Amino acid sequence: MTHSFSEFSTNAILKVGDESLLTPYKTSKQLGVYAFIWTSNSKAELIVDSMPLTLEPHSIVALTEVQYLQFIEGENLNVYFFNREFYCIKDHDQEVGCAGLLFFGNDHIPLIHLNEKEQKKFNILHEVFVDELETKDTIQAEMLRMLMARFIIKSTRILKAKDTIETKQVSKDSKTELLRNFNVLVESYFRKEHSVSFYAEKLFKSPKTLSNTFAKLNTSPLRIIHERLILESKRLLVYTDKTAKEIAFEIGFEDASHLSRLFKKHTSFSPSEFKKQLKSTS
Repeated sequence: MTHSFSEFSTNAILKVGDESLLTPYKTSKQLGVYAFIWTSNSKAELIVDSMPLTLEPHSIVALTEVQYLQFIEGENLNVYFFNREFYCIKDHDQEVGCAGLLFFGNDHIPLIHLNEKEQKKFNILHEVFVDELETKDTIQAEMLRMLMARFIIKSTRILKAKDTIETKQVSKDSKTELLRNFNVLVESYFRKEHSVSFYAEKLFKSPKTLSNTFAKLNTSPLRIIHERLILESKRLLVYTDKTAKEIAFEIGFEDASHLSRLFKKHTSFSPSEFKKQLKSTS
C-alpha cells in the first residue's frame, strides 16, 4: 500500500510504500525524485547508473533525482520517494541537507546497513511516518518534514559511525557524475552566481559541453540553476516574513522584477501572489 502526501502551495510530494512504487522502473529511467529503498529480510537487486547493485537484507540505499534506476527484483521493501519541494525547501544543516552526505555530497552510492538495534528504531520511525501520513491536519506537512529530517539524520549518523563505509563506486566519467558535481556547485554558489559559464569554468568544461551533456539527461544547466533559485525563493516566502524585494536581493538579483518574472514563469504566480496564496490556504 502506498501512502501519499502533496502540498499544493509548494508542490511538495512524498510517497511511502512498498516495491510497487518501483514498478515504473522495471526498465531503466531517471528517478526524478530523491529515494530511499530499504530491504527487510531478503535481498533486492537493482541497477543504478548502469551498475548492478545487490541490496543486502536490512539495508538502505539513498538515491538522488538525477540517477538512473532499474528495479530487477525484491519484495517486502519500504520505499520513500520525495521531491526537492518536500525536503529541500527547509533550511537544513549542510551535512544532512540536499547536498549532504547521503545525496549530492557523496561520490558514491551510500549503503546503510542496520544492526538489530537500528532495525527496531527505523521500524518505529516508519510506523510513525505511516501514522502521520494518515493524519490530515494543518501541521501534517511540518510533521512529515521533521520525520524525514530524522530519517536522514539517523542514516547519516550510521554512515559516519562505521569505520569502513561500504559504498558502491560511481563512475567518475559518467554523465550522471558531472550532473552531481554541477548540483553541488550550484548549492554552494547559487545565491551569487546565476550564469552557466561560471559553473562550467569551475568544472573545466565549456557551457556548450554542459548543455549537450545534460540534454541527454533531460535537463539543462540553466534549468537547474533556475529551479534552485525558485526553491530558495519558495523557502523564504514560506518560512520568513521577507518581502519579495528582500528575497530577490538575498539570492543575487539586483532588480526584484527579474526574480518576479522567473518565479512566474516556473510557478504561474508572482512571489507576492504566491505569498497571498499561502495565507489563504493556512
